[in-house]
Amino acid sequence: MVRVDTVYQRVLAIANKEQRGYITPLEFNLYANQAQMDIFEQYFYDLNQFSRIPGNDTEYSDMVNILEEKINIFESSVNITSTLSGGTANVGGISNLYRLGSVQFNGVEIEKLEHKDFKIIKRSPLTKPTLERPVYYKQGNILTIEPLSVDSVTVFYIRRPVKVEWGYVVTLEKALYNSNRSTNFELHDSEETDLIIKILALAGITMDDQALYQIASQEDMKNTQSEKQ
Repeated sequence: MVRVDTVYQRVLAIANKEQRGYITPLEFNLYANQAQMDIFEQYFYDLNQFSRIPGNDTEYSDMVNILEEKINIFESSVNITSTLSGGTANVGGISNLYRLGSVQFNGVEIEKLEHKDFKIIKRSPLTKPTLERPVYYKQGNILTIEPLSVDSVTVFYIRRPVKVEWGYVVTLEKALYNSNRSTNFELHDSEETDLIIKILALAGITMDDQALYQIASQEDMKNTQSEKQ
């Protein structure tokens, strides 16, 4: 977890070093959430890329392991009861759902199929789904499951990071940090520098400060290249 106040103070210190302008708490919160989502979503692109590359035997430098550790923070699960008519479960109500993982019934993973395969598999007595070998297909937020006697499922998923908030109280017309009103970044501690760089780049665009934007963008690019070497 990265402390939101630490990031804000460092962003202010860098932005104000050459009198570039003040970043308000409202502006910071907007930039902070955008930066957090940019980094979070990049995990999955990077994981796909590095999964195609042979890893190494070093426990603490294998990129796939590092990315999976960062993603694991957001793994969650929820039990969903099927509808009374049987055979369907709605995942639309899952809070902050980002990506659907496995779906299980009584500890047995339910196989995901395409709709056409789902219809075909039910026709043959040899492939007909059973409680020991259930299947489903997904259409929108609805999971259609066979056999119909599956009355509840456990859904494993990746959730979105919670919304970041630098909370404050106003004293003598000055915003003072208030931890009780604040929400920290949920990203791994190692992302603190990247968050600062990305927030500065966004601030540079808003303040029409090309120098600040270019410096932050160059640092961001340098970090990305270093990570992927």
